[in-house]
Amino acid sequence: MDGKYTFERFEEELEQGYQLYYTYVRNRYLLFKTSENCYTQRLLSIHEKNPHPVMEMLTKKRIKEMFPFMEKIEYKVKEE
Repeated sequence: MDGKYTFERFEEELEQGYQLYYTYVRNRYLLFKTSENCYTQRLLSIHEKNPHPVMEMLTKKRIKEMFPFMEKIEYKVKEE
């Protein structure tokens, strides 16, 4: 990821209701804000030999730790 995309921008887009897609450790995920300091991460790519939880709840602190390692970040507007 280039240095132009910051965690602050990432966080702001989550606050505005965007659903963010990204690759982390060779897996594709969808991330969206659930409530204050609570985010839902949904696994989109499933590898049978390396299972991961399909759905996880994450805190802002954990997302900030993961952010430098996220790749191919894309976003979509959350449909209501």
